[in-house]
Amino acid sequence: MLAVRLDPDMEEKLNKLSKETGRSKSFYVKQAIENYLEDREDYLLALSVLEKKEPRKSIKEVRKELGLDD
Repeated sequence: MLAVRLDPDMEEKLNKLSKETGRSKSFYVKQAIENYLEDREDYLLALSVLEKKEPRKSIKEVRKELGLDD
C-alpha cells in the first residue's frame, strides 16, 4: 500500500479525469508511475552507454550506411 499526497489542483484534475473516464484514480497513478519508471530506465541506460566513451556515429553516417540518403 502506498499513500500519496497531492496538491489540491492536481487532486482535482485527477478526480475529474477519473469521473469523466470511469477509471479509478489508482489506475492513473499507477500508469503515471509506470511511465516515469520506463522513461527513467531508458535515460539511465542511455547515460551508461555515453559514459563508456566508445566510438559513436552521427545520424548522418548511419543513414548513409543504411542507404537512406541519396
